[in-house]
Amino acid sequence: MTSTRERILDAAVDLLATGGLRALTHARVDERALVPKGSASNYFRTRAALLTGVTDWIVEREVPAVSVAFTPRSPAEFVDAMCTLLEVTSVDNRDLTTARLVLFMEASHNPELREALSRGRATLGAAVVSSLAEMGASDPEAAAEAMASCFEGLLLHRIARQVFTDPRPVFEAVVHGALA
Repeated sequence: MTSTRERILDAAVDLLATGGLRALTHARVDERALVPKGSASNYFRTRAALLTGVTDWIVEREVPAVSVAFTPRSPAEFVDAMCTLLEVTSVDNRDLTTARLVLFMEASHNPELREALSRGRATLGAAVVSSLAEMGASDPEAAAEAMASCFEGLLLHRIARQVFTDPRPVFEAVVHGALA
């Protein structure tokens, strides 16, 4: 059974994904989550607390997919994992990803939110650094940053522009460069 807190966070994700940042209010979250009025503000007293809570919730939901994806033993498996992860984040978890991208834009002028998003990216990035190091990248941190930037760009094109080009050649080029 889903807890009230989880229903609130899922409703907040849905509002961000379908209506953008302006759609996210405590009252709308209560309405969307089908919980009594005041429930969202009971869990998340301020808008800032709600934004941070949603950010942490998104990371919590994304980490399992990333953890599974980043156990590759070869460059080919790494590219396969990146392609699969892009598909999962842009198709299966499209609403979650759209909500995260909305939060990215808000973080440009919200230091607390930027910190929460940075924590999430660091958690996810550590898995990429580890995999690239195990495969022999001379600078796994720089390679992981390049891969993350590439991934985020492709993801943005898929979500915002509906451009679904084959990501494999792009990921192969980045992995090849990292391991050359």
